[in-house]
Amino acid sequence: MTASVFITGGTGYIGRQVVATLLRRGHRVRVLVRPGSERKAPAGCDVVVGDPFDGATFAHAIEHGDTFLQLLGVPHPSPAKATQFLDIDLRSASASIKAAAAEGVAHFVYVSVAQPAPVMQAYQRARAQAERLLVESGLRRTIVRPWYVLGPGHRWPYALLPVYWILEHVPATREGARRLGLVTLDQMAAALVHAIEYPPHTARIIEVPEIRSAPRS
Repeated sequence: MTASVFITGGTGYIGRQVVATLLRRGHRVRVLVRPGSERKAPAGCDVVVGDPFDGATFAHAIEHGDTFLQLLGVPHPSPAKATQFLDIDLRSASASIKAAAAEGVAHFVYVSVAQPAPVMQAYQRARAQAERLLVESGLRRTIVRPWYVLGPGHRWPYALLPVYWILEHVPATREGARRLGLVTLDQMAAALVHAIEYPPHTARIIEVPEIRSAPRS
């Protein structure tokens, strides 16, 4: 069945690949961009100009029954960006959730982060708070929790793959290594498209092992 999808962060690292896959599969896609950034929108999508921190500027473009995909966030997260996680990630998620609930979207897909983890505490707190807002909204929802997404410009953790392999095969570290495992950009995009095409009855959380095993589009 063809979905109608509204996306924030559709011009970013993950967003561009998700948009391209959705369009190729025949879905209608609208991408929110800031004024002056219209040319950054992927070819083939409908462009919505608005402020991702102010739902009033884009709520008119959300349709009842839409799937809303929230991808907007700080690029290349690091501990030094703790304030930005609140000012950008959490603030934009809050605006999106409120607008989506007010307009009656059918399904909200939120890209969070794997948790708990021993590092990136501020990032985890901001994403966990957004998850709570989403739960409180009562929206039908899918929460996707990657840890690190490998792809163009994001390749340095490939050197850690042998270490991950060892940790995943040691009983004492297996659970944590799998929860905080690395996923590829292709796997992440496939998991998001599958989540959009097959919404849950009420709610679900997709962790790293499920991201890795999602069927390719």
